[in-house]
Amino acid sequence: MYRRVWAPRGKTPLAWVRPRYRWLYVYGFVRPGTGESEFWLLPTVNAVAFSEVLGRFARLRGAGEGKLLLLVLDRAGWHVSGRVEVPEGVGLVFLPPYSPELQPCRPSRA
Repeated sequence: MYRRVWAPRGKTPLAWVRPRYRWLYVYGFVRPGTGESEFWLLPTVNAVAFSEVLGRFARLRGAGEGKLLLLVLDRAGWHVSGRVEVPEGVGLVFLPPYSPELQPCRPSRA
């Protein structure tokens, strides 16, 4: 890809540029009642990464035999994939299809 650069009058040199992008994806957990939130940044979004974040979140929050965490999720492909490993003490509740207005964290987004 070429782009224009400064040059002497009458000349139009072109400089070779190689655009690069690094994507970051935000995984967020919000407690609707209090607005307490936690965010994780990862370079990819898929079922394996989602499972890893779920595991870390469950360990951080002490989920297990005596404590159950319920997560309300949309039906994104990486949420409903058969490859998602749900840690002990975490329950997943899925919203009905095509219902973004039901997302409990919607008002806390700005």
